[in-house]
Amino acid sequence: MAIDNAGSGGRAPRRWWFDVRFAIGLGLVALSVAGVFVVVSAADHTVLVYVARTALSPGDRLSGGDLVRQSVQLGEASSRYLGIRDVPASGLIVTRAVAEGELVPASAVGTSASRRLASVVVPVRQQLAKAIDAGEQVDLWAAEQTDDRDFGAPSVLVPAAQVVRVIAADGIIADGGAGSVEVLVPRAKVARVLEAVANDDAISLVPAGAVAKG
Repeated sequence: MAIDNAGSGGRAPRRWWFDVRFAIGLGLVALSVAGVFVVVSAADHTVLVYVARTALSPGDRLSGGDLVRQSVQLGEASSRYLGIRDVPASGLIVTRAVAEGELVPASAVGTSASRRLASVVVPVRQQLAKAIDAGEQVDLWAAEQTDDRDFGAPSVLVPAAQVVRVIAADGIIADGGAGSVEVLVPRAKVARVLEAVANDDAISLVPAGAVAKG
């Protein structure tokens, strides 16, 4: 006897549908998202470095309290600045001026400056050049006083000394006027500088690289 399946209600299974163009579109979207992620991740490669909390002067002893951490994008230049792992427990010595809020250059600090440099205050008789300010380098020139109260030819006493501060005659920090200047000089030169001061030699400060006129 023949069996009639027409009224059994059975349905043929659906055939799976696949559109190549749809798959290609999904692939392109995925690649685009991945590309954006890679670009953003690369652009967000930041490092933690230190920023000066306040202005730093040559000779200052630097500790963690003087610094603020900041995340910045420096790329290959990151090694030029003071990182969060670069400050030892004993602190560092500032070797050149750093402005408030400035990234601290690695070259502006050191661990042995306190042994190599000494702070000396020298009197100056003439008005200072405008370029002479804290953190700048100057050449110390001295003209030896002769017996008849005249002065001999000037010569370089200390080259490339670092200015710590400029002090007016009344003890207030000055702005280019005559008075005294605190400088950092090599310890080997301290005796010679103090001798010139004690002998009342004429001491002049000239911006490093300039030529003093006698």
